[in-house]
Amino acid sequence: MNDLQTTLMTRAEAAEYLGLAPHTLAVWKCTSRYSLPCVKIGRLAKYKKEDLDDFIQRRTTGLVQKGEKDF
Repeated sequence: MNDLQTTLMTRAEAAEYLGLAPHTLAVWKCTSRYSLPCVKIGRLAKYKKEDLDDFIQRRTTGLVQKGEKDF
């Protein structure tokens, strides 16, 4: 198995990784709600862990620096 194959996740695995329902990822894909790349293999959508991590990073807001107060 090569590196690319080991990093591909099913929609259910990707949803679990993100803390979502698999249906949510399907809706996002159909409606283009968020830019979350996937690899299409036939009718299946597979997700790269690196893309999921990038998505999380892009969607992270409100980070508080040490010593700052969050009001």
